[in-house]
Amino acid sequence: MSDVIDRFLEYVRIDTQSDEETGTSPSTAKQHDLAKLLYEQLCAMGIERVVYDKEHCYVYAFLPENDGVDGGSADLEKDAGSRNEGGEKESSVKKRKKLGFIAHMDTAMEVTGANVKPRIVPYEGGDIVLNEEKNIIFSQQEFPELAQYIGKDLIVTDGTTLLGADDKAGVAEIMAMTAFFVKHPEVPHGELRIAFTPDEEIGSGTDHFDLKLFDADCAYTVDGGALGELEYENFNAASAEVEICGRSVHPGDAKDKMINASLVAMEYHALLPETETPAHTEGYEGFYHLTDMSGEIERANLSYLIRDHDRERFEQRKERMRKAAEEINTRYGQELVRMKIEDSYYNMCEKIKPHLELIEYARGAMDELGIPAKTVPIRGGTDGARLSYMGLPCPNLCTGGRNCHSRFEYACVQDMELMVNVLIGIAKRFLCE
Repeated sequence: MSDVIDRFLEYVRIDTQSDEETGTSPSTAKQHDLAKLLYEQLCAMGIERVVYDKEHCYVYAFLPENDGVDGGSADLEKDAGSRNEGGEKESSVKKRKKLGFIAHMDTAMEVTGANVKPRIVPYEGGDIVLNEEKNIIFSQQEFPELAQYIGKDLIVTDGTTLLGADDKAGVAEIMAMTAFFVKHPEVPHGELRIAFTPDEEIGSGTDHFDLKLFDADCAYTVDGGALGELEYENFNAASAEVEICGRSVHPGDAKDKMINASLVAMEYHALLPETETPAHTEGYEGFYHLTDMSGEIERANLSYLIRDHDRERFEQRKERMRKAAEEINTRYGQELVRMKIEDSYYNMCEKIKPHLELIEYARGAMDELGIPAKTVPIRGGTDGARLSYMGLPCPNLCTGGRNCHSRFEYACVQDMELMVNVLIGIAKRFLCE
């Protein structure tokens, strides 16, 4: 079995699920279990500089530039130099960019990440029985993209947990790339920075990211889906909390007195477009996503995610939710609905467009391996979106994992192995830029 798959199977067995309710950083202490292992493995490789932020659960590693000659540092290109106005000799060293690779260690909250039981299935078509006892079937009819993997090997679970390919596939691929360069000093590469982050799934992955320590000019998150996908457009994102106050009266004497907050919540939701939800949209289409609801007569709460690639439409969506609250309050003649909307992140596109060479480097590395590359919009977000707005241009690369946040999540062995070679190819290209 290849190095990347060995690593992946080890990492997914470690529960690193984050939790947006704790208010701590990291949000769960168990994320340290993987962080400590990665730190130890990086140190065991012989990398001289590895940093483990034990307070906030970040791991950083630094590989010096290597020209491939006896593992030595590359000679920087020099010119004859010049003098400044004061007659002093100016530096004639041409500095190359420092490149980063980033993946997150946590897994999503929608499905448990505890007691993951991964197994490799040589896929020959049709349905995959994930769990015979519980009758959990991975149906090709419901997931028709499975047909693309006939003749390949898929890593799946027993159907009771997610797999954790989001984003332990990215973690394993970056670690395998790093191990390759350490073991093969004859292979040239640019100066590399590696980082593994916590809490990406709850939007907090960059809250304590040390940009000064990382000291990269640009980076890639390795946190995508199907092989060949390159991503530098993501949703503008916000969250909304809607609180509804009702009035409880004995049902026998309730006429024109009772205000059932749960029913008012249903009225509120009915004011939003019925077909603008995740289940009805794709590509660049935005949505309103009701993620949680609770209610009684006296009080009800609705939680939403608001998403759109277009910034103007994004603002319109937020305004529509506010207008819906105003409509309900007008109907009842009092302030029953209160809401809070907070922006989470923005479309990284405007920050990446001045650096589209990053997309071309990745496309070139894929082309060399015969991988058809395609740019697709991210229907979500990554650490790279926030990092790009923090000054670190950071598009996203695929991993070969699919169906994230689901008990039907899977990863393709052959695609993960190819992605390690893509990362190696990108790092080599930066030496030659």
